[in-house]
Amino acid sequence: MPKVLISDKLSPAAVEIFLSRGIEADVKPGLSPAELRAIIAPYDGLAIRSATKVTKELLAAATNLKVVGRAGIGIDNVDVKSATARGVVVMNTPYGNAITTAEHAIALMFALARQIAEASASTKAGKWEKNRFIGVELFGKTLGVIGCGNIGSIVGDRAVGLKMRVIAYDPYLTEQRAVDLGVEKVELDDLLRRADVITLHTPLTDATRNIISRGAIARMKKGVRVINCARGGLLDEAALAEALQTGHVAGVALDVFETEPPTASPLFAFENVVCTPHLGASTAEAQENVALQVAEQMSDFLLTGAVANAINMPSVSAEDAPRLRPYMELCRLLGSFAGQLTQAREGVLRSVAIEYEGNAAELNHRPLTAAALAGVLSPVMEGVNLVSAPLAAREHGIEVAETVHDRPNEYQTLVRVGVATDRQTRWVAGTLFAGSRPRIVEIKGIKVEADFGRHMLYVTNQDKPGFIGRFGALLAEAGINIATFNLGRAAPGGDAICLVSVDEDVPEEVLRAVRALPLVVQAATLTF
Repeated sequence: MPKVLISDKLSPAAVEIFLSRGIEADVKPGLSPAELRAIIAPYDGLAIRSATKVTKELLAAATNLKVVGRAGIGIDNVDVKSATARGVVVMNTPYGNAITTAEHAIALMFALARQIAEASASTKAGKWEKNRFIGVELFGKTLGVIGCGNIGSIVGDRAVGLKMRVIAYDPYLTEQRAVDLGVEKVELDDLLRRADVITLHTPLTDATRNIISRGAIARMKKGVRVINCARGGLLDEAALAEALQTGHVAGVALDVFETEPPTASPLFAFENVVCTPHLGASTAEAQENVALQVAEQMSDFLLTGAVANAINMPSVSAEDAPRLRPYMELCRLLGSFAGQLTQAREGVLRSVAIEYEGNAAELNHRPLTAAALAGVLSPVMEGVNLVSAPLAAREHGIEVAETVHDRPNEYQTLVRVGVATDRQTRWVAGTLFAGSRPRIVEIKGIKVEADFGRHMLYVTNQDKPGFIGRFGALLAEAGINIATFNLGRAAPGGDAICLVSVDEDVPEEVLRAVRALPLVVQAATLTF
């Protein structure tokens, strides 16, 4: 039975989801980093919010961990690179609190436009300063949305409903998507120049850090209002304070800070700055939604292999997971076959190519390619899996190529895996027998039909009389029982391949004896 640790406060309904699906769930919020490291080892999953820090040290102690589920959007508290290197899937819940966060941004926009916070404080102090708090209408104003993904698009939709003109900067926003949303796609400089209100809805990356810099502020129109409900670090607080002092910026609203909780900020001194303590996702509905969503996602992954909203691996829906499973196993085995032979020849791996035909060509290829890479790399890299294999390939400078063929084939599905070293390129192809059983059908262009066995002996030889008898006799003398014996050749008297499944691992001394046989070109043991 899979085990999940819930180390932050989640809705009791999330715990019930785990239990109802046969997953053991322990709820232990408030643990110190040392306490968490001490107990994490046996758990398959870790469910968190923002309090738990999933560090490299914690991941090193989590020897059985397969998935980290973040109930929320931001993953600043997760070392995704270390998780990926250790083969741990990192998921978030990008939709559960999207509406809530978007509504908070709209609320802050109104608060700035009508000076609600300052007017409330003044009125509570016994004053009646109607002439002091002259606001501005949002009707007809231009809203600049930086980051038009899940949340940004909702903000844009709401602003269109307010009869605002909405312009959006997002490198991933297509022209058609912008048309569908009713917004105008623009470049960042154009947005800074035109917007009356700017709202940020982008993740914090090296590219977006301090996207609202001193230089960016200088390019904004006088009287602009700036809202950040996304991530601290997207704007330069000191530069904004200077712009507020000069009147170039009319107001700022912040729900997030570079350091949380913030102990000080130059912006706190200004009345026209509205601050909230990271409340974007803090509604009863959102808290419930993200908790339920992360529990469902983690359960699906641990029970079926379905992957939803993963940060570091391709998504596989719960419906697709059973269908993809045999194809992924075929890809893994073909990759392992090629990888073990490459290791045997001690060539330096340069590239991996995967080709899909027939039914395989119609599937989601990213998880299939990840499975093939895991198979290729696992003989030489310990602990490589679906999650870590693509990263490992990039880090080692291994080129990866996918090709989809739409052409007639004698097999309903066909996958080819090619591995190129500094010495040679080797291809192996396979299919699914009876729709689910992986089967080899071709090695180095030579047709050889064979099931994958636990222990196999691969031999290339010259196709001459007498070889099979000598080879079989050698194995018999060594006490090695043959389970299956499969042959293939390029042409009579040419290159041939012998693929034998045996009942146990072939000892090194027997392998040396096989290599010493006349007509043998290469011999290697394979384990699957």
